[in-house]
Parts: sequence; C-alpha cells; structure tokens
Amino acid sequence: MYREVEFRSEGTMIRGRFYAPQGDDGARPVVVMAPGFGGLIQHSVAAYAEAFAAGGLAVLAYDHPRFGISDGLPRQDVDPVLQRRTYRDAISFAQCLKGVDPSRIGLWGSSYGGGHVIEVAAQDPRVRCVVSQVPTISGHAQARRRMTADAMKAMRARFDEDRARRLRGVEPATLPLVSLDPAAPGYFNSRAAFDNYMAVPDFVNEITLRSMEMGWENEPAINIDRVSPRPFLMIVADEDEATPSDLALSAFNRALEPKQLLIVKGGHFSPYQEHFERTSAAARDWYLRHL
Repeated sequence: MYREVEFRSEGTMIRGRFYAPQGDDGARPVVVMAPGFGGLIQHSVAAYAEAFAAGGLAVLAYDHPRFGISDGLPRQDVDPVLQRRTYRDAISFAQCLKGVDPSRIGLWGSSYGGGHVIEVAAQDPRVRCVVSQVPTISGHAQARRRMTADAMKAMRARFDEDRARRLRGVEPATLPLVSLDPAAPGYFNSRAAFDNYMAVPDFVNEITLRSMEMGWENEPAINIDRVSPRPFLMIVADEDEATPSDLALSAFNRALEPKQLLIVKGGHFSPYQEHFERTSAAARDWYLRHL
C-alpha cells in the first residue's frame, strides 16, 4: 500500500513511506505527517496514514531526523526546531511526487507533532489544511505541570552539566523515554505511555537529556492565530495527562476561524487506541472537505 521514499533535509537523509490511494491516476491532495516525541512511523502514524489513503488521500509519512530509519546525529535527539524545518522540506518533497496535487497540502501531527503542525502552518502558506491532535502547546507550561519547582531547578543543573560535558567532547547524556522504574525515571512514567511506546519492536527507549531542555523551550502555539484562514481541526483528550487538555483548549480559543474542535474521553493515548476509528475518520473527512 506504500513505497519507501527518501529526501534530504538540512543535509540529512530522511526516510519514510508514500501511500498512494487506489484508483485513478489523477493528482490527489497529500497529507504530510510524522511521529510524536521520540516515536516512529509504526507507533501511530502508519495506522492513520492507511486510513487516510483508504479514503482517497495521498500520504507522505516519515521518521524525524535522528530517529528510526532516518539519518542524523546525535541519535535519539528531539530537536523541535529541526523537526519543524523537516516538515517544511517534506512539503517540498511531497509536491514533487507523481500523483500529488502540489496546491493541496494537508498537515497531520499528534502530541509533539501536533504542536509542530500548528507552527509550520502558521509560517508556511503552502499548507492548506491542518489537523492537530492532543498537541503540545507550551513546553514551559507543560513542564510546570509535570514537575515541582525544586525538581525543575535540579533538572536545570543537569542541563548545565550536560552542556559543559558536551563542550569537552563527551556524548550527550541520555535518559529513558518511558520507564516504570521509580529509581530510573524517564520522560514518560505512566503505564499508558510505556505500553504505547514499547509495543513497537524497533523502538529505542532512549532520548538525549537535551531533548528535554529543548522541549522546555518549545512554544509551538505562540502563532496559532496565524494558521487562519487555513481550516484547522484540533482533537483533544479530556483527561490528557501528557499534554494538558486545558492548555490545548485555551490555544484553540486563540485560533481564528475556520476551525473545529473534537473532544474525546480519556488520556493522552486514547485517540490512538479506543478512539482511533473516530479520530481517524474526523481527520480524513476534514481533509476531504477542505482539500
């Protein structure tokens, strides 16, 4: 149902999949999509891509630089600015693919990627339609919700130590992305996160420490009002423990028309699991209506 593709972004080879819908050979709208924080295509992107392709949309899905099948060093390093630049290069690549209408570009992102597509759409007029699912809204506000002031102060000391070590040529410090061990906490420490990430055999359960530091600096929804007049769909989980629901809803209120909000029951990973049929159909229909 897909073929493997590759393109260069910021000097790095990015690899992914191009899903072409069945049927005629006419130029189709294309959805550009990539995983969330530390994830791979197989975590949820592939399932959504298949649903969109089944609905008649072309899809370009890829692993972020430094993750999965894409190149880039240091490995397991989540750089939000670099990832957004890759989204924009992916748009350029998608516009050149056979069977794609270059004037009908949609973006899909979830979690960390849900924040990315907000900022990319705000900056790139080639984007014609956006779906942002359980998005990261504010790295600073999100960190404040998840950590005490003392814990944040101690973590900043670790950031400074890691930077000093890197200047001396030492490899970046790392931590688990997901963990259930209180003695070795990870970026995510919930059972839902652990089960979601560890379900993919090729997943490497590690991120650089500086990924967390860059995450604290990440403010992807600061320009959310500039997404307009591109149609904007936000999907929010009402008990989101990872990207707090109230932050997403406040950001949605700042977005201008045309926009639509879908709220589902459950935590951060519920849109990928028990609500997959509903969330994938809502996104698919949004693209079909507006692209």
